[in-house]
Amino acid sequence: MFVDKNGVNMEKKLVKQQLLTGERALFASKDLRIEDSIFDDGESPLKESSNIELVNSSFKWKYPLWYCNNVNVKDCYFFEMGRAGVWYTNDINVEDTIIEAPKNFRRCNRLGLKNVEFVNAEETLWSCDNVTMTNVVAKGNYFAMNSNDMKIDGLKLVGNYPFDGSKNLEIRNSRLMSKDAFWNAENITVYDSYISGEYLGWNSKNLTFINCTIESLQGLCYIDNLVMKNCKLINTTLAFEYSTVDADITSRVDSVLNPTSGTITADSIDKLIIEKDKVDPSLTKIVCRN
Repeated sequence: MFVDKNGVNMEKKLVKQQLLTGERALFASKDLRIEDSIFDDGESPLKESSNIELVNSSFKWKYPLWYCNNVNVKDCYFFEMGRAGVWYTNDINVEDTIIEAPKNFRRCNRLGLKNVEFVNAEETLWSCDNVTMTNVVAKGNYFAMNSNDMKIDGLKLVGNYPFDGSKNLEIRNSRLMSKDAFWNAENITVYDSYISGEYLGWNSKNLTFINCTIESLQGLCYIDNLVMKNCKLINTTLAFEYSTVDADITSRVDSVLNPTSGTITADSIDKLIIEKDKVDPSLTKIVCRN
């Protein structure tokens, strides 16, 4: 039995323990439950399908779920050649799944990811809307570019340039080892997380960190409305250049360079660089507790 997005029960035809090959093996299918099956050697096996449930099944070839609607995926596997796996698909939930293939999830709407591991997350999750992520592990560059309205909890990411151009993100309890994270982004709030990477947050607007630990070379620069509450900046140099700042730092800051305006409170600042020909010093208040 399948329940669609409107809560209506849908009877399903069962496809079990099948080896499915050839292009468009189950093209435009409706109301299927697929168990213990393998899609091998054939592009676009479930293109334009709807009301599909996939359990303990594998994709070994390209473009498996394009232009689909109402899909539930659990305990499944996208092998390396199952690349560009889910594009232009709406109302899809993926749980307890390993995805080895790159370039997955493009232009999807209402996407849920829970306990998912992206072995190669290169160019993954681009231009998606209304995304929830829980306990996701990802390794790869350009993760979640231009994606909007995301709620993320427990993300562990290793890879550069994530969330470039994204808007309306809430991130909690996450670990990002990421150079150039949150560039050109807008309305981002990060809670209780650790971020390590150069050039964090450049050219962004409305970027907030709460209870976070951050390490960054020339991080937090060129930001319009940067807010930091109860945060640590460790091994962070040349911070806040040309940013408007309201920052409460509970640690020492190695160096600060030319903030545009606002208030910066920290335990201490080893090196404060204010160049009067570039910024107006009177517009920024510096408070050192020690």
